[in-house]
Amino acid sequence: MMLTKKKVFNSFKDLPENFSVEELLDRIIFLQKIEAGLLDSANGNTFSTAEAKKRMKKWLTPIE
Repeated sequence: MMLTKKKVFNSFKDLPENFSVEELLDRIIFLQKIEAGLLDSANGNTFSTAEAKKRMKKWLTPIE
């Protein structure tokens, strides 16, 4: 999976006039993760809400 120049450049329009390299890299990584998620969804690599809740139950259970 590859990002396109158009998507990257469009995303840069939202950055402030002055920004750090870390902010730039964060933006690129964020875009890549969105693309990966869209590809997973298109390929059917998803979980239902019920399955996600089941898998995350140990993290969502309150500590007593």
